[in-house]
Amino acid sequence: MRKRTWTGRGRPRGSHRARDIRILEYLVELATKHGISTREFFKAIVRAWKNGKAMCRGLNIQCRVKKRDCAIFLITEDCTVIAQFPIQEYVLKETNPLKGFDYVHERVKHAAKMKERKSLENHHIQIGNLKPGMKRISLKARVIEISKPKSVLTRFFDYVVFANATLADETGKINLTLWNARINMISINDIVQIENANVIMFRGEKQLRTGRNGRLKVVETNPINVIQ
Repeated sequence: MRKRTWTGRGRPRGSHRARDIRILEYLVELATKHGISTREFFKAIVRAWKNGKAMCRGLNIQCRVKKRDCAIFLITEDCTVIAQFPIQEYVLKETNPLKGFDYVHERVKHAAKMKERKSLENHHIQIGNLKPGMKRISLKARVIEISKPKSVLTRFFDYVVFANATLADETGKINLTLWNARINMISINDIVQIENANVIMFRGEKQLRTGRNGRLKVVETNPINVIQ
């Protein structure tokens, strides 16, 4: 059972003290993560302060301790502790002290989006879900086309050979740039496994780049190529 305990830091905002600002930001964060409006959430906290406990969208809010100038609250969900924090009495008497903390709401939404994006990057995803800027992605796809190899002169004044392999699955297709020896690793109709690849935009199109740490392997060979 994991317990989250608030710690106060920050600068004063309006009539609120620095420590109380961090509590209010924390409450907005909790409300956002549980899909509750800040106004409804704070009203439930006030009810718990007055009556000892209150329910709010599946959250059980308890006022555990009442002191002369503050109260300590405990929030649980299905017997799991969600949070515990103190609130000053003067804050509890305000109408809607959580108003004006929209930046916390946006910050939480952004963090959730980045977490989801990272989760996608670390697991096998389909081509149709790829977006420019994704890193360390893994996917499995079929090779449907390989361009004719070309040689280019690098900034170190040596020549390298590259080709573009077009990969496809049921959701779409994308080009993968192959360099030097990797060009001969795969054939048309092979099913390949790509790991630690990045998605970039090149000349208006999405492309896969494996880079130095990327991996490419054939997981299912085209039978025709084996016979030949």
